[in-house]
Amino acid sequence: MMNYILPIMLALSFVSAMATGRMNELSAAVIEGGTSATGLLLNLVSVMCFWGGVMEVAEKSGITTLFSRLIAPIMKLIFPRLRKEKYALEAISMNVAANILGIGNAATPLGIEAMKRLQQLNPDTKRASDEMVVFVVMNTAAMRLIPTTVAALRGQYGSAEPMSIIVPTLLTTLCSMVVAVATAKIGCLISEKRSEKKCFRK
Repeated sequence: MMNYILPIMLALSFVSAMATGRMNELSAAVIEGGTSATGLLLNLVSVMCFWGGVMEVAEKSGITTLFSRLIAPIMKLIFPRLRKEKYALEAISMNVAANILGIGNAATPLGIEAMKRLQQLNPDTKRASDEMVVFVVMNTAAMRLIPTTVAALRGQYGSAEPMSIIVPTLLTTLCSMVVAVATAKIGCLISEKRSEKKCFRK
């Protein structure tokens, strides 16, 4: 979709500039925008490299694995039908832990692996199971402990304390995850009443 939206926006900008005689302003805006984007990119890359290194140390030292074990009981509450499915639950816990710690590079393959294991447990291969739906929702509303990108943007634009948003971000993303999971379960219960399908039950 963006492949169509961006060219349309560029074409409209060019036509509007020609119609209003503001081509010079358009050229200046293009140059200024490119310069600002390059500076922002360099700033984000430096911050991401730093935190990526920190998270790599955390992953290699076993902190991520330990954290995933700590949140495993919560995952059992969210996915009660997976209590006996150790490998699927472990992959989900690892993915959630990586997301919370901000290790995006590790979270992606772990999420794919978790979906593969959930699909193996799915009786209907052409339709996502309830656990798969909830897992996707959890990733969409992923909780964040270290908002690296937002902190980098705040630092780029002159914030004196760019990391001061850690607590608000943690609380906000926690609330969004709770609401997302609750909404998914409510939707499943409604579907259950219509199709007599058991969901989120042992």
